[in-house]
Amino acid sequence: MKVKYQANMVPHLQKPENLSLSSSLPIQDSPTPSIMGGLNNDSSSFFSDKSAKIFVAGHRGLVGSAIVRKIISLGFTNLVLRTHSELDLTRQSDVESFFSAERPVYVILAAAKVGGIHANNTYPAEFILVNLQIQTNVIDSSFRFGVKKLLFLGSSCIYPKFAPQPIPESSLLTAPLEPTNEWYAVAKIAGIKMCQAYRIQYNFNAISGMPTNLYGPHDNFHPENSHVLPALMRRFHEAKTSKAKEVVVWGTGSPLREFLHVDDLADAVVFMIENYSGLEHLNVGSGKEVTIKELAELVKEVVGFEGDLVWDSSKPDGTPRKLMDSSKLAVLGFQPKVELKDGLVDTYKWYLENVTQ
Repeated sequence: MKVKYQANMVPHLQKPENLSLSSSLPIQDSPTPSIMGGLNNDSSSFFSDKSAKIFVAGHRGLVGSAIVRKIISLGFTNLVLRTHSELDLTRQSDVESFFSAERPVYVILAAAKVGGIHANNTYPAEFILVNLQIQTNVIDSSFRFGVKKLLFLGSSCIYPKFAPQPIPESSLLTAPLEPTNEWYAVAKIAGIKMCQAYRIQYNFNAISGMPTNLYGPHDNFHPENSHVLPALMRRFHEAKTSKAKEVVVWGTGSPLREFLHVDDLADAVVFMIENYSGLEHLNVGSGKEVTIKELAELVKEVVGFEGDLVWDSSKPDGTPRKLMDSSKLAVLGFQPKVELKDGLVDTYKWYLENVTQ
């Protein structure tokens, strides 16, 4: 049974003594949640109604844009998209008004304030506040206004700095986080826990996916704030166009990293909405490791830079290895498809057409 809500049916509770939410908020009629999670226990398929209204929060970013492309390619016709200027997700009243008017059936929460180490260190209050506001407003309004299913997307930074490798979902909250991005990580952990809490208390069908390092079209190629893969691509391209003789990269190139093309994540998002309903968050990775040296050589080849690649071993390497254990998603039947070199070619094509113009 799907419960339809009116905006005035579930007023926000203001005082602690009124927090008897189980009696004051209507609860959707759905099965008791599985603690470990498993196959979707909802009898109706995501694909059964391609006119169902889908709200993709953060549709202009690396992740959100890939999800939108995927959903449109599958024939869905009723996407609800809003820019930040049209809908500020940090404003509770604006989010509630949006959900009251639009009543989406599915919500994919890919909106977030993101940034590199420098940004996290400089603006820690903004990183924790903005992300908590976005998540709280969207998840709560999704429940209150009868959303059938919500998927919350986080990041591999939720795990401890010295988590076991490969990193299983069970590593969450077992040891201290990486200090350089703990503000963002704490917010994302809170998002997971909020989805779990609403499932436990209200049987709200909210699930969470935690992707590994992502890359692809619409990535951030900023010269100072981008991640390793787009940073390498930009540096090799600029060296190629300026006819530089060499590109110097920090470290020895020995650390191992995992990368997932954003189109594979979009496939995983659709797969999880269709196939998974459970309390536990799921890792979403490629399952394949590459050294930073191998990555740099591959990017150099794709870009066509013919100069030398020089490693500055006096600079730090960073964490030796970071690989997520995505076996639980694999057991459910999902496998990524995009090979790293093919993904790099695709990404460089987009970079040439959109960033260098």
